[in-house]
Amino acid sequence: MPHYDLHSHSTFSDGLLDPAALVRRAASRGVDFLALTDHDELAGLADARTAAADAGIELVNGSELSAAWEDLTIHVIALRIDPADAGLVRGLESIRDGRRTRARRIGDSLADAGIPEAYDGALKHAGSDQLITRTHFARHLIEIGRVRDMKEAFAKFLTPGKPGYVTHAWTTMTEAIGWIRGAGGQAVLAHPGRYKVDERGMRRLLTEFRDAGGDAIEVLSASHSAAQATLYARHARVLGLKASSGSDFHGTGESSIDLGDLPPLPAGVVPVWNDW
Repeated sequence: MPHYDLHSHSTFSDGLLDPAALVRRAASRGVDFLALTDHDELAGLADARTAAADAGIELVNGSELSAAWEDLTIHVIALRIDPADAGLVRGLESIRDGRRTRARRIGDSLADAGIPEAYDGALKHAGSDQLITRTHFARHLIEIGRVRDMKEAFAKFLTPGKPGYVTHAWTTMTEAIGWIRGAGGQAVLAHPGRYKVDERGMRRLLTEFRDAGGDAIEVLSASHSAAQATLYARHARVLGLKASSGSDFHGTGESSIDLGDLPPLPAGVVPVWNDW
């Protein structure tokens, strides 16, 4: 049975491996279909596609879009998109412009908390001011010895209520799904277990995601426990959504699950790749 890993990151967002190295690692670990889903970015897909042809695996064109639902920031995975689609390209450009502004504000907030030059430190890890994420700030905080690891960096500085967290008005979930569908792709709600909502709120989020044109939810994720995978499989079945599987791999030493390490999807769900 083919092995799918439909959520991964390269150095074109906050991953540690360049696209070609990421593809080679996936191939060496038994992945047959790999989606490169860099945050709000498509630039790594060409290199990944060339490497995938050499490695004998299938590359799935993807991206991970930052969006807003009510007062939450959520992430929507785009799969099997046309990377040349003008509407998607413009939409991603607008998100990256917002990401640049947010990064400056995070740097200012951390400076106010006694951590000067955090923006420059994060930029060194990102390489481009359009690509800076909270992960790059976390790497800087580790580098300067303020925290021991990623988990501590986010817990102390980069989550709501902490000094390095700033609110930001992302594009709406509905608009993000529209861009993905307009580019011929499938929209997948990434790692729903990470969103701070109660069970009623989650049911509302998933229902509105489906009604806006969303195709699937990430049932298997490095962010999910076995119990959460069972829960989201049940949501998928009840709401008529397909199920996806992705390691959300960023790099060894930072990711709790390596490429290709997720188990099979739970029984009774329809895989997002069912009609590929």
